[in-house]
Amino acid sequence: MESPTENLIKLQGQLESITYENKENDYLVAKVRVRGYEEPVTIVGNIPSPIPGEILYMSGEWYTHPKFGEQFKVIFCSCFVPSSELGIEKYLGSGLIKGIGPVMAKRIVQVFGVKTLDVIEKSIEKLLQIEGMGYHRIEMIRATWAEQKEIRSVMVLLQSNGVSSAYASKIYRKYGNRSIEIIRRNPYQLLHDISGIGFFTADQIAQKLGFDEKSPLRAAAGIMYLLCKSVEEGNIYCDLEELIPKAKNMLNVDEEILEIALKSLLAEDEVVIESLENNHSIVYGIFLSGYHLAETQTAQMLKTIRDSTKNTQELCANRSLKYAQKKLSIALAEKQIEAVQAALTNKLLVITGGPGTGKTTIIKAIFEIFSSITDKILLAAPTGRAAKRLAETIGESASPKENHPHEKQTFCKAKTIHRLLEFDPVSYSFKLNENNQLECDLIILDEASMIDAMLMHHLLKAIPARTTLILVGDINQLPSVGAGTVLKDIISSQAFKVVELNEIFRQEQQSSIILNAHKIISGQCPEIDNNENSDFYFLPEDDQSKVLEKILLLVKERISQKFGYDPLNDIQVLTPMNRGIVGTIKINEALQDTLNPDGFELTYGGRRYRIGDKVMQTRNNYSKNVFNGDIGFISDIDPENLTLTVDIDGNSIVYEYADLDELTLAYAVSIHKSQGSEYSVVVMPLVMAHYIMLQRNLLYTGITRGKKLVIVVGSKKALHIAVSNNKITTRNTWLRERLKS
Repeated sequence: MESPTENLIKLQGQLESITYENKENDYLVAKVRVRGYEEPVTIVGNIPSPIPGEILYMSGEWYTHPKFGEQFKVIFCSCFVPSSELGIEKYLGSGLIKGIGPVMAKRIVQVFGVKTLDVIEKSIEKLLQIEGMGYHRIEMIRATWAEQKEIRSVMVLLQSNGVSSAYASKIYRKYGNRSIEIIRRNPYQLLHDISGIGFFTADQIAQKLGFDEKSPLRAAAGIMYLLCKSVEEGNIYCDLEELIPKAKNMLNVDEEILEIALKSLLAEDEVVIESLENNHSIVYGIFLSGYHLAETQTAQMLKTIRDSTKNTQELCANRSLKYAQKKLSIALAEKQIEAVQAALTNKLLVITGGPGTGKTTIIKAIFEIFSSITDKILLAAPTGRAAKRLAETIGESASPKENHPHEKQTFCKAKTIHRLLEFDPVSYSFKLNENNQLECDLIILDEASMIDAMLMHHLLKAIPARTTLILVGDINQLPSVGAGTVLKDIISSQAFKVVELNEIFRQEQQSSIILNAHKIISGQCPEIDNNENSDFYFLPEDDQSKVLEKILLLVKERISQKFGYDPLNDIQVLTPMNRGIVGTIKINEALQDTLNPDGFELTYGGRRYRIGDKVMQTRNNYSKNVFNGDIGFISDIDPENLTLTVDIDGNSIVYEYADLDELTLAYAVSIHKSQGSEYSVVVMPLVMAHYIMLQRNLLYTGITRGKKLVIVVGSKKALHIAVSNNKITTRNTWLRERLKS
């Protein structure tokens, strides 16, 4: 039988450097030193995370890129440990072995040459001859080298089945020496246990290991994959009649196999099927069990809070209003008075409205009234920046005045919901729950539109029934990143008191940001006069490359020169998408070179990290106590131990080399990631290449992140499309109906 590489060109060379790498699909662009070629050869293709210095045996074909010239497209590739001194030095200095960085690798190879790897394997104590090498570092190297030996066997299995070696260390950390045994027994277990491995990767492994395509185990994994994918799209449940044909088509199996798989999933409490009746039509909804529990208990707990009796000292509403207005030296408007009175008479209240409608003043007034009654007040928000802003709104403390000695003194800092509930990374659960509840009489929860179904469930479990719960949010913003539409469902159920604010206050009418935000959400194009005193500008430009040039000039020079804002701390670029010329990836690379071009850098996955870089955490990491969307600055890089330190809100967080996939540059972030944050200045590209994302609520969310100045650069046509497109994807939730019943 003809080999698949028979008719392909073969190249052998040493990996010089990685220019670009996508960890999601292993696609990379790299330079390889090939014998017979004066300059390094540019290779492109899907190669499972090779290490600089390794020897690559490649099969592929040459082609000419219209912009970058001649490249070698890799179709098959094998990676081997290098045998030359230069190769070994690159190999050891790449981050493979903890305790050996580029400097130490050079010293070791200078002494032991091509025998270096044998020395580490068989006579590691000889490394004590090397300057700067001590017993502690040798033990670190010994442990890491031993771990690498175990990982290599896992890598062989994974790479032979087309899986990136980037996941090998994660698999080994999870399963240890039983890694291969577990993968062979049930490759679909990887779906549950290893972050980043999806169904199709696990399925590919399963098929190469000889798993039967008609296996109910495979069918069950496929159904769970479709349900999880639906949850990622924001849905709490799937219509069973829609799910079965999708699963049948994806898996190429008969319905009888799917029925067997469904029965096993039901028996193992992995899923719940519920008959959902609405307007005399019935849908059979299939839920992941955790989401079904979260939704049903959330509905029950919300109604329990609403219907329980207040135990805080009752005050006359008029007297309380007078007290709050005097304390804050303000006169409340009619809607604000309604909201404050509702907080005194309802256990659960929703306050919703856009920017400039007085939400902040209402929160202050409610806080002042309750703080004269109780010191058990908690403030919370979904993100760190939103919590910080809420704390600034209230002030660090509400202190008694000298002529009111009987007033209570309330010290109240706002926290993220995760920190409020004290997440424990060891047990992977919240310490505060139904058995250990929060001690509070009032909770004010800001940016409530961002709270997804699962987080709301955990929060409500920790709230005593006696507590007054006030949810504050803007339902015109983008929905939560996680599944559900909790705030929207609570409001539309009409089961709770809701105060909707729609009047822009006179002092806010001077802001073009606020006026234009309200125009956009009502379907009108923003008013663009670009006068010198405005805080909202639109700079027309259709060419994406020129849009990028203008953004770089604005951030680096023009905004700071005209308005005095700091490019790093005050200005945030927000963009609808990650890909493209004016997506987050390209803008971040350009702004990094513009604002922070020099200094020592650490490279990971094609990304460069430098001291002083602005970076964002991209997923919740409970062991580090950092969360998706947290922004900080790189304060230190250790080239020997390959660690990186980030300052996030005054806390120094150390990242190991393997953890760097959790960090991304944050000179530019997506509008979705900006939810719950406010920035002094927002610069936003808006072009026709963003067509799929040009939606009214996305544009509205981006603009309302700007506190003092918003500059939109892009196409007028794209702006008109975004304003006109009010089509919001409906999410499958049943919370509203549960609250109404």
